[in-house]
Amino acid sequence: MQLFKYLAAAVALITASAALAQDRPRIVVVNYPLQYLTERLVGDAADVVFPMPAGVDPSFWRPGISDISAIQSADLILLNGAGFASWVDRVSLPRSRLVNTSSAIKDRFIHTESITHSHGDGGEHSHDGVASYTWLDPTLAIGQAETIALALAGREFVPVQEVEDRLAALRTELEALDTEAKAALSAAQDIAIIATHPRYQYFARRYGLSVTSLEWDAGAMPTGEERAELEARVKETGARIMIWEAAPPDAAGEAAAALGLASVTFNPMAHQDGDRDFQEAFSSVIKALAEAAAQVAAE
Repeated sequence: MQLFKYLAAAVALITASAALAQDRPRIVVVNYPLQYLTERLVGDAADVVFPMPAGVDPSFWRPGISDISAIQSADLILLNGAGFASWVDRVSLPRSRLVNTSSAIKDRFIHTESITHSHGDGGEHSHDGVASYTWLDPTLAIGQAETIALALAGREFVPVQEVEDRLAALRTELEALDTEAKAALSAAQDIAIIATHPRYQYFARRYGLSVTSLEWDAGAMPTGEERAELEARVKETGARIMIWEAAPPDAAGEAAAALGLASVTFNPMAHQDGDRDFQEAFSSVIKALAEAAAQVAAE
């Protein structure tokens, strides 16, 4: 396979490391999609650790001293790149064990206006001009999986052929998910959509959707000012679907419905969505958006 043609030579140049002396290497990841992809590729040959606490946005997590120490001691640290997990720029991490999983797809990044704001308990943070939720385009997730596979095989965590076979299976599944999404969301392409947060740029681009983003707290009741902003956006765009990053309070959903908006909750999966794995959660969102589009079309 083209991806692995030079791997044998690369392996020969890698110095022996502590990872090879351990029965189970430890791999740290910065978001759930990387955890999912890595676990699919590595099997039970390593422990894959996603250290971010539940309820904390991994994009803007602030690790404590003990967290940093645990991450620094990992055998492999997988970054998302594209500006995701801003804490990595403020922490000294071992370069030889760092892998930026989006380095090979950076020519497909979406550049945005830089926005600095604060909400919730995360303090002030910045959307630094690059959309970072790359995995919401399954074709980009495949690119990240390919980079992870090279890192695993190159460090001899898993035999090359095993990684290649698992990558082929994973690629097939993600391509099928992408095909499913393209078919299901074709009816939504002519419907303006409003999202509560700028997370969905890659998803929107991949499936030809028109999505306008707000800057709301996930799952919180919007303020009076925010509701007025929503009403203005609906008038401006003619939007008929509202994407909520987390399930809204009943009153918020009712306010959206009063504006003619069909609501869809779309967890962008930086954390795992309940008990559903990445592909199950993605497929569920596709179905929900397709149903919302059908509802709008029937009115």
